[in-house]
Amino acid sequence: MASFCSDPIHGNHPEPIDHFDRLPDSLLLLVFNIIGDVKALGRCCVVSSRFHALVPQVQNVVVRVDCVISDDDSSPSSSVKSRTAGPFTNLFRLFFGGIVKPLQALGQFLGPERHSLNKTLTTSTSSSLSVGLGGGDDGEMDQGGVTHHSPTQVLRNFNDLRFLRIELPGGELGIDDGVMLKWRAEFGSTLDNCVILGAASVLNTVHMQVSEHGNDGFGIDYNINNGDDNGSIPESFYTNGGLKLRVVWTISSLIAASARHYLLQSIIAEHKMLDSLVLTDADGQGVLCMNGEQLEELRVKPLSASSASKRTLVPSLNMRLWYAPHLELPDGVVLKGATLVAIRPSEESASKKEISDASWLSTAFEEPYGTAAKMLVKRRTYCLEMNSF
Repeated sequence: MASFCSDPIHGNHPEPIDHFDRLPDSLLLLVFNIIGDVKALGRCCVVSSRFHALVPQVQNVVVRVDCVISDDDSSPSSSVKSRTAGPFTNLFRLFFGGIVKPLQALGQFLGPERHSLNKTLTTSTSSSLSVGLGGGDDGEMDQGGVTHHSPTQVLRNFNDLRFLRIELPGGELGIDDGVMLKWRAEFGSTLDNCVILGAASVLNTVHMQVSEHGNDGFGIDYNINNGDDNGSIPESFYTNGGLKLRVVWTISSLIAASARHYLLQSIIAEHKMLDSLVLTDADGQGVLCMNGEQLEELRVKPLSASSASKRTLVPSLNMRLWYAPHLELPDGVVLKGATLVAIRPSEESASKKEISDASWLSTAFEEPYGTAAKMLVKRRTYCLEMNSF
């Protein structure tokens, strides 16, 4: 029976109906899972008691880290700056302190010409990362009223987490302007595989030709091609520091990947239903992935930590390297000094699919870099080995 409101002027009329109340919980959960963003879900929590009860049931969560806090700044005597505020208790912190020493050693190995890489790494590794603002009973609060929470505390609000994506504000590796470096790694209790794609510089010949034509009426033929080198690495690659730089790219990427993996232990242990975990960054520099089988492997077989720092121990590795002085992609993008490195643990390389399988490598990166990987694996393959570190 409908209820009525009394109005002395217009008479009796039905009370307004909140159509949101007519939506089933399953439909609201579908909407919340599409939203995904942890700060947006936090705002949904304060809309109504019903929303507050439904949000913890969300299975697909995205955490975007948007604030970098140095260890000194996290003390009670200093304030913390963050771009976004939200009522949900969702301050997120990741710690990279253990990555400092090995990357400082890399900087020394790399030499003064790449000092900016070492400087950036040394500065950033003593920092913590956070997302959002909020108050809470747990955690440490600074003078600005910001409560700092660990990743485990942040995600403890979700009871049935299945798909988790964490996005850092930027890659850990400081690289020179113009250099392109991307990596993708999969882990179980240790490294399963890693693919690294790098280039000394990236050019777009289409844009350059249009710009020059607009200035003086004449197009410029840059004549950049893959060359007739039969896929071989030129001798200059070994003498001008090219090989040394690629070694640094490889080791730095592996250290960054193993440091990310180490940080995820408590989250994985606490969320038993988790089927997919991705830890990436806004720069698109590195992606760490774990599927359901790999997540369960880590729960059953704890990782082996490096004795030198807070990161997962990297096992002995077999590597395949492909190199092209100039690699022109179909869309006009040109990679100079293009390098692809495919990595698997030595003990698993024989039992798992071929390390040079083009389908595995080409799907590691979005376009146009997936095409670059396909083109590189057609060139001559160079085999390398690396000891555990």
